[in-house]
Amino acid sequence: MSKATTGTTTRPWPRRMGRKMASDYLREEHGIRLSESSLAKLAVTGGGPLYFKDGPFVVHDRVDHLDAYAVQRLGKARTSTSDQAA
Repeated sequence: MSKATTGTTTRPWPRRMGRKMASDYLREEHGIRLSESSLAKLAVTGGGPLYFKDGPFVVHDRVDHLDAYAVQRLGKARTSTSDQAA
C-alpha cells in the first residue's frame, strides 16, 4: 500500500523543526519541493508557511504551520486538468 493509503510516514518527525528539516518534511510528506533558502526568501517576501522565532532561529510547527501550508498550496484534489482552482 502507498504511504497516503496507510497514513504512515517515512520517519518520525518532531512537532517543531528548523528550516532545513521543514524543507525535508515538505518534500517527503507532501511532495512540495522548497529548499531551505527558498523558505528563507518566502519568510522575507511572503507566501511561505507561518513560523515562530526563537531568537535568531526560525521554528516551524509541523501541524499548524507546515501541514496547513501544504493543504493551502496544493489546493483541492482535482479529477481533470479543466477543474478550476478554488
